[in-house]
Amino acid sequence: MSIKSFAAKLFAQYVHNKVQAWATKPMETQEKVFRDLITQAQHTQFGKDHDFANIKTFHDFASKVPIRDYEQLRPYVDRVVKGEEDILWKGKPIYFAKTSGTTSGAKYIPLTQESMPYHIEAARNAILSYIHETGKADFVDGKMIFLQGSPILEEKNGIKLGRLSGIVAHFVPKYLQKNRMPSWETNCIEDWETKVDAIVAETFHENMTVISGIPSWVQMYFEKLQQKGNKPVGEIFKNFNLFIYGGVNYEPYRAKFENLIGRKVDAIELFPASEGFFAYQDSQKEKGMLLLLNSGIFYEFVKADAFFTENPRRYTIGEVELGVNYVLLLSTNAGLWAYNIGDTVQFTSLQPYRVIVSGRIKHYISAFGEHVIGKEVEAALQEAMSGTDVRVNEFTVAPQITPNQGLPYHEWLIEFENEPENLEDFALKIDQAMRTQNTYYDDLIVGNVLRTVVITKVAKNGFQEYMKSIGKLGGQNKLPRLANDRKIADFFVK
Repeated sequence: MSIKSFAAKLFAQYVHNKVQAWATKPMETQEKVFRDLITQAQHTQFGKDHDFANIKTFHDFASKVPIRDYEQLRPYVDRVVKGEEDILWKGKPIYFAKTSGTTSGAKYIPLTQESMPYHIEAARNAILSYIHETGKADFVDGKMIFLQGSPILEEKNGIKLGRLSGIVAHFVPKYLQKNRMPSWETNCIEDWETKVDAIVAETFHENMTVISGIPSWVQMYFEKLQQKGNKPVGEIFKNFNLFIYGGVNYEPYRAKFENLIGRKVDAIELFPASEGFFAYQDSQKEKGMLLLLNSGIFYEFVKADAFFTENPRRYTIGEVELGVNYVLLLSTNAGLWAYNIGDTVQFTSLQPYRVIVSGRIKHYISAFGEHVIGKEVEAALQEAMSGTDVRVNEFTVAPQITPNQGLPYHEWLIEFENEPENLEDFALKIDQAMRTQNTYYDDLIVGNVLRTVVITKVAKNGFQEYMKSIGKLGGQNKLPRLANDRKIADFFVK
């Protein structure tokens, strides 16, 4: 055992003890975060407009601060972007995480002196939790890579801005600098395909032990490695045993990854976003990710099926239930207040509080009242693939409301790596899994409102071509698993 790996184990024990201190006192932890946030922001413009000085309880807060998304918070954000101080949070942000908005171009998410350290700490603690539980630490002596956006930052009114992953690249701890790949120059390449080619060339002969990124883009990296080496990734990188990912569910990719790697590797799931780092997988044995209750974020939850009603009830951490689909709301030390990030979560454990990401509140199919969510389509595909050699590169689902003939249906657009022997049988397996999970969908099939699933095959690299066509190839961009319209589906049908 090297000195570095020994030190990592000691540090992992220390961090584990610190995490347990707040994880075993969830309500008290969140109450303290809540009070700190209100106190520190009461003299901001937002705090004055919403009477923070007289907020004593969560009930006060919920009555004075309405739920907002980015567009609704934008009048305040625009003032921050112009360089005004003390608007959403004291002083000015130190960065803006620039993301692509769906309705109004770029979105500027503030990152403050208080919020930024939690992004770094959470990623570090995820790895340390893994070391503490498994005792595996040898990987710290090898090379690590995170497939991320360019670290080149712009500046707007004295505040630096860029993609979150590019900003985070500036905060890699010194003790990891020698282990980190790719090089700064390669990381700065903007064109994703050129960048991945450069990363392959740079890492091919290195002792890669940890690889991290969004599964769909790591898959591209693995495929290029396999083509170059003409052997599985696990043979190219003999000591690669830990995959760290976030942004999407890994399960639909797992079979493909194990085939590309040539063996199983441990995986750690993360739940980061520009708005905050919310959770990480703290156990290889338990389902879900530990919700970070001590990271400058106060959480609220609204049941997804009630979210679009007038004044839906807002729940705090002590009121949530297992298995319910909740919209996640945030109030943060970056100046977001009762903020809807668009993600939905379900709790898998209440001791400690662990969640899975179940989808997006805007990404669903309910063209006929079926209320299908991302978690359901991912689980259905996984169940249909179970025990078979079928492997899927990527997929998305859309309703077909006006088919040329027959009843309407859900169209599954799938890019197969290994196709099923019988496509119709595979479609029926998916359909049965969907019916088992979703009673609304089952009722529509039984009532002859919908016919069973129809699969449309997408050509190799078809989804990459789609993402490229809309300017979202690579980085932190993710393909929606499902939509209530046919914008993506029609791209392939045409």
